[in-house]
Amino acid sequence: MTTTLQGSRAPDRFHPRVEANLMVKVILPGRAVVAKAKDLSMAGLFLHAQPAESMRQLTLSIPLPGDREIVANCSILRRESNGVALEFGTLDWDDFLALARFLHPRLP
Repeated sequence: MTTTLQGSRAPDRFHPRVEANLMVKVILPGRAVVAKAKDLSMAGLFLHAQPAESMRQLTLSIPLPGDREIVANCSILRRESNGVALEFGTLDWDDFLALARFLHPRLP
C-alpha cells in the first residue's frame, strides 16, 4: 500500500536531479539574460526565473565547469513562484556526453 501525504505529489522523474547552482544564459531575441539553475538532470533543470506567461520554450546556454558550454532548447513544464521546471529538447551527442560527465560524479 502506498501512502501519499495530502497536498504532495509523487515525483514522476526518471532521471535524478543534482544540485547545480549554475548560472545559465537564457537566449532571447536580441539579448541574453543570466539566471540561476537550482538543479539539473539528463532530462532538464529548474531555473530561478519567471519567463513571460506567453513563452512555452526557452533556449539556454549552460556552461559546464571544466567542460563545454551546451546550448539546449527547453520546454516549460511547470511554473512555480520561485521559477520554472524545464525539459530539454534533443541534445546533440557531444552536449549529451558533457552533461553526463557533469552529472555522474554528483549523483547519490
